[in-house]
Amino acid sequence: MAKLPEAEFIWFNGKLIPWHEAKIHVLSHVVHYGSSFFEGMRCYETNQGAAIFRLDEHIDRLFDSCKIYRVEIPFSKQEIKEGILETIRTNKLSSCYVRPIVYRGYGLLSVDPLGCPVEVAIGAWNWGAYLGPDVLENGVDVCVSSWTRPAPNTHPALSKAGGNYLNSQLIRMEAIENGYSEGIALNTNGLISEGSGENIFLVQDNTVITNSLASSVLGGITRNSVMTLAREAGFEVVEQEIPREMLYIADEVFFAGSAVEVTPVRSIDRITIGSGTRGPVTKTIQELFFGITTGQTSDIHGWMTLVKS
Repeated sequence: MAKLPEAEFIWFNGKLIPWHEAKIHVLSHVVHYGSSFFEGMRCYETNQGAAIFRLDEHIDRLFDSCKIYRVEIPFSKQEIKEGILETIRTNKLSSCYVRPIVYRGYGLLSVDPLGCPVEVAIGAWNWGAYLGPDVLENGVDVCVSSWTRPAPNTHPALSKAGGNYLNSQLIRMEAIENGYSEGIALNTNGLISEGSGENIFLVQDNTVITNSLASSVLGGITRNSVMTLAREAGFEVVEQEIPREMLYIADEVFFAGSAVEVTPVRSIDRITIGSGTRGPVTKTIQELFFGITTGQTSDIHGWMTLVKS
């Protein structure tokens, strides 16, 4: 297994420190109870320099995730934004993955977390295609997982909380053990939810379809971007419940997420999707997405934040 690519510095509670000095106590609340809240975003190398995709929206979602769990972040949104930019600049990264994380630290060790301090860290490192180097064109083979997403009244899916990803780990490990790149989870109603760490779309008769936020899915920022780009390209976009079998007979299926970007799915449960290659609608959306993130097309939405001061 490849090791995480290291950078030189991490932003830790308001100041940059060497990568290997960013440590927490073993009895920190987050270690025992999963009380962390994080974001994952990409910084792209553009013709104007390094730029982060939808930085403000990611910071907003981080604060929303914490609000759901009654966590008060001890920094303002602007301070977190500046911390992210400073981390990328100091590490001299032209493109990277960025991980701001808020967590309950060392204090009391009880299910009640309110006596524990809230700490914040920001890491950034070089990272290529999430599911492999050739998948953006060739697609991935996935399966429907035996694990379901938590019910809406158990773990809030709209909070990007560390504890939620225990479920994601089960989905992903099962998929990999069985020879797939990724798994797709159903919700408690037996309908499609999402992948272990990405939203899902299907295409039928040039209509782009995804499920609603009531399907135990994270409100993906790339998901929102894809829906916007698809509508602007002239495709109808529909949010609806998706039964499992609808995926098998779709013309195209693709994942969307900050890590996975826009990745086509070529088979599900060893059933070939469409022609078994990246479909024309997926290709169009990919080109629109990467046109903006690389700076080759105009950023009319103001989605890119330049890192340079």
